[in-house]
Amino acid sequence: MHMADALLSPTVGTVLWAGTVAVGGVASQKLKERIDDRLIPLMGVLGAFIFAAQMINFTIPGTGSSGHLVGGMLLAILLGPHAAFLALASVLTVQALFFADGGLLALGCNIWNLGFYPCYLVYLLLYKPLAGEERHSGRVTIACILSAVAALQLGAFSVVLETLLSGRSELPFGAFALLMQPIHLAIGIVEGVVTAGIIGFIRAARPETFAAITGRPVPSPVSRGQILILFAILTVFTGGSLSWFASTHPDGLEWAIEKMTGREELPEPGNGITAALKDLQGKTAFLPDYGFKAAKSSPQHDSGTPVHPRIDPATSVAGMTGAAIVLCLIGIIGLTIRSVRMRKKDEKTIS
Repeated sequence: MHMADALLSPTVGTVLWAGTVAVGGVASQKLKERIDDRLIPLMGVLGAFIFAAQMINFTIPGTGSSGHLVGGMLLAILLGPHAAFLALASVLTVQALFFADGGLLALGCNIWNLGFYPCYLVYLLLYKPLAGEERHSGRVTIACILSAVAALQLGAFSVVLETLLSGRSELPFGAFALLMQPIHLAIGIVEGVVTAGIIGFIRAARPETFAAITGRPVPSPVSRGQILILFAILTVFTGGSLSWFASTHPDGLEWAIEKMTGREELPEPGNGITAALKDLQGKTAFLPDYGFKAAKSSPQHDSGTPVHPRIDPATSVAGMTGAAIVLCLIGIIGLTIRSVRMRKKDEKTIS
């Protein structure tokens, strides 16, 4: 559901950029109150895992469409809303800048649609009330699934609304919504089941670790090392090889656009801020579409019958490189926030 710049007017894109930056600032301020040396590596490893997981599109049976995990609810449950928002914003920024996945003008919209709703609306208003104290596994599972569905529905509807406000007459509001909402309902159910499975595994294997992650007191000291190692291994496996099995069908947004216009993407303006940002993205994206620039067109991808697995070294390089960049970026953000906190703490001590 990564929006392209062609769907947006500069005004709508700028407004959502401003809103996203404002939320990021608030998240940084709030995170400063609780960030520590244990949370930073967890943010980084989970962010890297989400980057790798988003590379894997799964087919929606009977539709000719596909979807991929977003990870917003998973991050919010494990990290809390503020750290989750910054981690997912880092993932989406790396995707747009270095892999041309989603436009630069649309980056604010993508962070808002995929990050704000799960972290600050659904997590607080739906997941926490439903999950309660998270002592009953059945309640947690239901909360994960319903929350993931709600977050995807809100994000999909926002795409339709932002497109309407941008004046894209090729995509009438009613028809676009009727295509976007059902297909993202199916994607949301899959995401909810996966999220519930991961959360359930952590609760069953190391409940004290899950309690520590959510900030609840535990009766004995726990180590997060095993969780970090687990997600690091999953990231390497997912980005390095599981990504070869990604569906070749268009994702939900591309599918909806194709159903209405006959093509997966709309033409972008040849001048103005949209064209300038497109040109900038062409320079920063060294692995566009998660492949080498010189080999963007390959027989495996161009043939009428997709080959599975599509063993492609470029995909593996993109997965591993992107995950590493996300890990480093989140680490820098976390250490910067921690440094500001420590400096202000020292200033108060001196005064």
